[in-house]
Amino acid sequence: MKLSNGRILLICLFALFIPFTIETTAFNLSLPHQHPDPEAVAEDVKRRVNASLSRRSLFSIEEKDQCQTGNPIDDCWRCDPDWASNRQRLADCAIGFGQGSLGGRGGQIYVVTDSSDHDPAHPTPGTLRYAVIQVQPLWIIFSSDMAIKLKHELIFNSFKTIDGRGANVHITGNGCITLQFVTHIIIHNIHVHHCKPSGNTNIASSPTQVVRRGESDGDGISIYGSQKIWIDHCSLSYCTDGLIDAIMGSTAITISNSHFAHHDEVMLLGHNDKYVLDSGMQVTIAFNHFAWEMYAIGGSASPTINSQGNRYTAPADDNAKEVTKRVDTSEGEWADWNWRTDEDMLVNGAFFVPSGAGLSAQYGKASSVEPRSARLITQLTMNAGVFGDPR
Repeated sequence: MKLSNGRILLICLFALFIPFTIETTAFNLSLPHQHPDPEAVAEDVKRRVNASLSRRSLFSIEEKDQCQTGNPIDDCWRCDPDWASNRQRLADCAIGFGQGSLGGRGGQIYVVTDSSDHDPAHPTPGTLRYAVIQVQPLWIIFSSDMAIKLKHELIFNSFKTIDGRGANVHITGNGCITLQFVTHIIIHNIHVHHCKPSGNTNIASSPTQVVRRGESDGDGISIYGSQKIWIDHCSLSYCTDGLIDAIMGSTAITISNSHFAHHDEVMLLGHNDKYVLDSGMQVTIAFNHFAWEMYAIGGSASPTINSQGNRYTAPADDNAKEVTKRVDTSEGEWADWNWRTDEDMLVNGAFFVPSGAGLSAQYGKASSVEPRSARLITQLTMNAGVFGDPR
């Protein structure tokens, strides 16, 4: 049979594409903001913890109780009695892979005065939705305590900080927080809970653009194709899907000092082993308190996860004691994934299954803080979640 010129061209293009597909799926592709040396990141966390502990030893008992906890993030800003006048200093305090997340640093302070969310396609000035879709950097604070019940998912633009210090802020309702194809986001000191799926509607994604959105999953915080994300001192619970999901090539993420509870599957990092960009994901999880029903940290596609100085409290169910869950992946596949636990406190029979053992030169050794006592890890995590919440 004689082939037409068009068929010959298609066959040639297909032959060229096959080796490219095989080659790209065999290697960890570089992502924007992906760190070349995870070991150096982990060693920097170790150095910061040691420096905070050294400073703590020089202070009186009263001064230690006020600010010098040994937690390097909190000690970075809480010892400033005038922190409320210097809020943007918080951006200097991140650790781990999310270090360097600017949020809205350098931008104006935007004060949320209206807790309503009447029209997601045309948000009202003064609302949180109006603030987060702006194109310029903004440091967003709250005029008073607020319970913000979202009508649909809250879509962010890049270079934004939500700073809940000084107010009791709850975000709940439909969709909750969506970070999609954005960079430099800081979310600090807010409650996120009872998030439900919603969508098939029009939502503003910038002051000049309204997009049609399909149905969201009901995550507390959804991180999708985004980098330089820092989530700190948040309390998350009771969401339909995950409390935090990071997928589709997201990286340079730190999740710290937060409290996760009342949920089956707390956190998902990477969503599909066939999605090669997720193998470049790098996440630091530090000084958090986890409680769960099925697992605390799940993932696919070989992300790098540094778990450092967390408190993991397992449920009563003997079949759900494991912190980690490799989703739909055999041990032969995940044995080289770089998932490390360093000085995590494992409570009520909890256990963390590490992998990788520093075998991959690209991932490096994800070591962290030196062996510490349970008392010290309790001290580092004693303020996990929103400040002032019952512990």
